[in-house]
Amino acid sequence: MQFKKYTKQRNSIQGLRSFKDTLPKNVRKVINKKGHIYSETLNNWKYIVGDNLFKICFPKAFRSSNKFRLSTLEVMVKRGHEVDLEYSRKEIIDRMNNFFGYSVIEKLKPIKFDDEKELILNKNSSDNVTKNNFHKKIVGVKNEKIKKALIELTKSFKKK
Repeated sequence: MQFKKYTKQRNSIQGLRSFKDTLPKNVRKVINKKGHIYSETLNNWKYIVGDNLFKICFPKAFRSSNKFRLSTLEVMVKRGHEVDLEYSRKEIIDRMNNFFGYSVIEKLKPIKFDDEKELILNKNSSDNVTKNNFHKKIVGVKNEKIKKALIELTKSFKKK
């Protein structure tokens, strides 16, 4: 018996599908782009940078590498503390790579912000939990249960 190469489903055991196959293509792309590295970095940021830097900076975004750019971690830093981050740049990159076990980031990009008040105002002004392009993709999902689960997932990331 020959296998059909044009089917969308992968091999399964006794009719069971893997979770990856049940998700729509749009959702798979979003999870694969941002997913694992950024969430683990957020969860373990205090361990990676230490107590002193944890108070003055936090990760904003992760950009994976491709032909044209290196993998980059964008870090929000309070104005006036950029020098502290610059001096510990190499140490942060080494700790990140050691934490994941392979070379995850090659570049650290600091982004300045003025005050905590401005940051809180920016968070409260946006009603969307995720960025607009990801929110549009989530809204495009036809299955209501998966759509609600993804919105709950983004809300839990916002709380962290």
